[in-house]
Amino acid sequence: MALDGLVIHSIVDELNNKLLGGKIDKVYQPENDEVVLHIRNNKENFKLVLSCSASNPRVYLANNYKKENPINAPMFCMLFRKYIQGGNIVSVSQVGFERIIKISVESLDELKEKTTKDIIIEIMGRHSNIILTHSLDNKIIDSAKRIPPSVSRVRQILPGQTYILPPAQDKLNPIDNIDINLFTDTLSSFDGSIFKGIYSKFLGISPVIAKEICFRANVNENTLINEISSNDINEVYKEFNNLFEDIKNNTYNPSMVIDESIDKVLDFSCINLSQFSNLSIINDDSMSKILENYYATKDIKDRIHQRSSDLRKSISIKLDRLYNKLNKQEKELIDSENADIYKVKGELITSYIYMIEKGMESVEVPNFYDPEYKNIKISLNKNLTPSENAQKYFKKYNKMKTAKKEITSQMEITKEEVNYLENILLSIENCENIAELMDIREELTKVGYLRGKVNSKKEIKLTTKPHEFISSDGFKILVGKNNKQNDHLTLKVASNDDIWMHTKNIPGSHVIIKTEGKEVSDETIFEGAMLAAYFSKSKLSSQVPVDYTKKKNIKKPNGAKPGMVIYETNHTIYVTPTEELVAKLKIKSESI
Repeated sequence: MALDGLVIHSIVDELNNKLLGGKIDKVYQPENDEVVLHIRNNKENFKLVLSCSASNPRVYLANNYKKENPINAPMFCMLFRKYIQGGNIVSVSQVGFERIIKISVESLDELKEKTTKDIIIEIMGRHSNIILTHSLDNKIIDSAKRIPPSVSRVRQILPGQTYILPPAQDKLNPIDNIDINLFTDTLSSFDGSIFKGIYSKFLGISPVIAKEICFRANVNENTLINEISSNDINEVYKEFNNLFEDIKNNTYNPSMVIDESIDKVLDFSCINLSQFSNLSIINDDSMSKILENYYATKDIKDRIHQRSSDLRKSISIKLDRLYNKLNKQEKELIDSENADIYKVKGELITSYIYMIEKGMESVEVPNFYDPEYKNIKISLNKNLTPSENAQKYFKKYNKMKTAKKEITSQMEITKEEVNYLENILLSIENCENIAELMDIREELTKVGYLRGKVNSKKEIKLTTKPHEFISSDGFKILVGKNNKQNDHLTLKVASNDDIWMHTKNIPGSHVIIKTEGKEVSDETIFEGAMLAAYFSKSKLSSQVPVDYTKKKNIKKPNGAKPGMVIYETNHTIYVTPTEELVAKLKIKSESI
């Protein structure tokens, strides 16, 4: 999936149709790399999203944009407000057939004279940027990402410098008139398959578009160029030419390909992707809607991943320390298992004390505790009397016997802490929005793993929603995403006769099957277990054990960490989680 030259061309056409002549009413910057323009045109309101995110750069008109803006606007946002707020959009264009969009805005300066500023959005992966320039002399006012000489010697993006385009690629612009001879000659210079040759030699074409051209031409995309027949190359050129005639005429068919079996978007484009005819294809008259649907979840996931990186690192470091601590405790426990040998040596010294004198370094005596009555060599401290040597062994025995109980107790505490932190990592992975991540931070601050101000209120209202599914038999199944939700579901939402589920001795989510006083079928139990296994650390494992019991058997000990409970009188079921079943249950819940 890529915002290639074709998608950019269709976006520019859409922006020209809807925004040309429009007035920029407001400017916001919810993220460091994202600017939102509120535009009024033809009695309609629009939100234009400009993002230079390293992982999800994009430009589109948003219908459901709900990000919160910072209380204090960033400097880049203030510059936008100064130079373009209140201005009118006079042109929207694509630079060449590159992934660069230029939006020209005419506004009044401090002297009430009309001036034009250009917003240049470069969509180039991690090198993406939003740049504000003076249209007259191309001088840079500022950019979302400043590029000093220390980052790039070739091209700097700094205030006051003249804006220059990124280095040109050695490719032909497919929008230009390309005849069959030029097409053939260009491809013949490439050593490789036909579809790779198309996207390597022509500007703005992504691999999926190159494959689509081959598919429409009924030519194997992996055919080597030096082996392709003249008839096949003619067919490929015919489809290539037809496609770009439509692009030149601004004829598009925005589409998104979905694999419904796993409820996942596989690809999107501004043309119909007929190569995926065996899958579900959603078409729309707006490329912006396609982009918004695709990036809505993906962008949130990526930003959560970025914002939780410090949290994940901190927890991982603590877990590594706990794993090392547990290993040492296990070794100490093994050593303490040999405590009886010190008792035996002490008793043997006492029994054979008449054979031992002060100054001896060792003594060999018959071991009457051994069934075969073999001799045993006992080390002695030559500075101690025989009686003192015996007492030394008895003291060591008592110390190790006490240590065994203490180590066993400490190991339980360490294992509990490991289990808790592994659950936290799983909760971070399950986050679907920033609010859920903030819940986890708040919890870790309360428990003492993070520094910060602790909310003194005992009961805190749930600010995020758990997963909700409907079983094949119509039972509601609730799945917690973090410990706060887990406690809320188990202790507040679930009734005594509801079914509670959790993976056995494996970090995971609390799952509640709402029985509503009815008998729950084996199929619903199986589906609930599948959800418990899927939303656990063993998501990718097979034969995952899942415990289940009635909620009335669940207890939360005083002082227990969030999400931690104890239970008894349970049953266990073994399941292998699949993404297909989870998607099926999710679709069923959304349709009701």
